[in-house]
Amino acid sequence: MSTTEKKLRPFGMRDCLAYAAGDLGCNMSFALKSTMALFWTQVMGLSAWYSLLIIILQVWDAINDPLIGSIVDSDKHQYKRNKFLQYIWAGSIGLIVGGACCFLPFPGAPTWAKIIIFMAGYVIWDAFYTVANVPYGSLLSLISDKPADRASLSAWRSIGSMVGNMLPMVILPFLIYNEDKSLNGPMVFVAALVMGVIGFICFQFMIKNTVVRVDTTNATTGEGFEKFNVIKAMTNFLKNRPAVGATLAAMGMFIGMQAATTAVTVTFQIYFQNPQISGLVSMFAMLPIVIFTPLARKMVTKYGKKELSIVGSICYIVGGLFLFAAPLGLIPVSQGNTGLDLIIYIVAQLVMSLGMGIYSTVSWAMMGDAIDYNEWKTGKREEGTVYSLHSFFRKLAQGVGPALALTIMQTMGYINNSKPDANGVFTAIDVSLLSWEFALDLRMLVAVLYMVAGVMMFIGLGLVYNLDKKTLNKMNDELAIRRAAKG
Repeated sequence: MSTTEKKLRPFGMRDCLAYAAGDLGCNMSFALKSTMALFWTQVMGLSAWYSLLIIILQVWDAINDPLIGSIVDSDKHQYKRNKFLQYIWAGSIGLIVGGACCFLPFPGAPTWAKIIIFMAGYVIWDAFYTVANVPYGSLLSLISDKPADRASLSAWRSIGSMVGNMLPMVILPFLIYNEDKSLNGPMVFVAALVMGVIGFICFQFMIKNTVVRVDTTNATTGEGFEKFNVIKAMTNFLKNRPAVGATLAAMGMFIGMQAATTAVTVTFQIYFQNPQISGLVSMFAMLPIVIFTPLARKMVTKYGKKELSIVGSICYIVGGLFLFAAPLGLIPVSQGNTGLDLIIYIVAQLVMSLGMGIYSTVSWAMMGDAIDYNEWKTGKREEGTVYSLHSFFRKLAQGVGPALALTIMQTMGYINNSKPDANGVFTAIDVSLLSWEFALDLRMLVAVLYMVAGVMMFIGLGLVYNLDKKTLNKMNDELAIRRAAKG
């Protein structure tokens, strides 16, 4: 039953801005994750260990995300506002220092100490990020039960995410690199701490301006249902085709994009020889997302989320193909790193950004629908568990992506070219010693990783996700009848 009957504030722009602020807060912390691989390989000298460690840490995610999601679902305490908002408030406090813990600059420490510092910092950050992010994602389905409203929330979440990524993406390269294009470790630490404070402010704005309008008391694991069962909830997730399809698409996006982001940063260091402009190029490439976002609500109403997202994945594949194929015919290998090559790179990014804009503006609304689908099929919403499992697989992909990229890059020649001293301490990678052949191979690797992302997105959205416009309308109508019958 919708709680609009209780004379709550009608859904409007205030809700959209508040929800966007939430993802901006998340990304103030998360945006630095792409810098993590460079920090721990180029500053801290863990290039031989990083790929293995980041994969091991995803085991923590396997426990952390579903555990916190199940805790949220099982929590029956009556909070002053809403339990999801309460958890977000707690997580936002921890993220002030959690992100900075991942960038403690002690390059002179022995290798065993660096490993402990990295793993402990990541675990602390990941725990607080999950406490804030899982309830935040679950809130979308509770702010409104109307498809158009959810499309607006999803679109504005994309804006919050984009701004949250864009600010550090554009500003940080000018602050964290030295004149010789090497990374400045202490500045990365300071930046992480400042971004944690900014994120906390964004979360507070979101909490104070969010209204929960969907009453799901009788649709959760409360009175009238059996005791909450985590294993059964996880089994239900795997039976939830929309959730699995949306998750597969998100995994593809993150495996490809996070891997490519790691490779792109090094590409601008040694191929384009200008790491400072990488953020500006990425910001310019986001223009299609900005242009498409205001159109999302009307286009979702007319065409449907699934239908639009498939088009987005196709655009992404086309952009990746262009990025890969164009240099083969236009730019001789011996004449790489030209102005034309940079133009080609930017054009390809614009095409992929259009696809990402189409997909990202509806992706979170699709997960909101997947939560409704779980209620439609099982009688239980289990917002926290469904979203936390989605978040777990996303974060697994976010770890696999950079690890995959670094593993491939190491086989291509991106290795720690320094030697340990008498105390077993490695110094930073000297990017100036990397070969031109490696730079050329890296340029093509970026394109391949983007194409992998597009193909996985298409499979998840086109072949697995099964809530087309017609089915979605049927599900919403039946759920409305059930909720009305339960009073």
